[in-house]
Amino acid sequence: MFLVVGLGNPGEEYSKTRHNIGFMAADEIHSRHNFSPFKQKFDGLIAEGTIGREKTLLLKPQTYMNLSGNSVQKTAKFYKIPPQNIIVIHDDKDLSLGKLKAKKGGSAGGHNGLKNIDSQIGNEYNRIRIGVGSPKEHNTDTINFVLSRFSKSELEILEPKLEFIATSITELVEKGIDSYSNTIGMYNAK
Repeated sequence: MFLVVGLGNPGEEYSKTRHNIGFMAADEIHSRHNFSPFKQKFDGLIAEGTIGREKTLLLKPQTYMNLSGNSVQKTAKFYKIPPQNIIVIHDDKDLSLGKLKAKKGGSAGGHNGLKNIDSQIGNEYNRIRIGVGSPKEHNTDTINFVLSRFSKSELEILEPKLEFIATSITELVEKGIDSYSNTIGMYNAK
């Protein structure tokens, strides 16, 4: 069994903000694969389904970003899902808008959601990083930047990236992070 986690903040006021790109990716995965409706469970919204041939849970923690690990840990513990079968999708302010990267483990890089997940389950889970641009490019501080909404033109850049993640995540589940990282590298080079 796999656990795919899209990070974000609950509430309409955070809809389509940079920090919520993980929720946006989870929603795209939900719509493109055979998942049940989301239900409230383990401090999150959970849907059950399959990606490829693997039974998969899709999770959107509802604890706010800084406490995302609480929901991830409770879900992983209950379903006995090991870190190598957990995929976390999140925003990355150090990547240009729409650039994608995938890796296993590593540092939280200042991302409070990842820091909290690391403190709960360690850092040996898979990550899909989605570039949201840099606060420096927008002459603002990090907090205001990640909580700002995407512009219409930025969403037009991001929509095909979210579709790519939703359709290609089967490769990550079936072939592993190294194969998927290569696929993302080729996609970014287009």
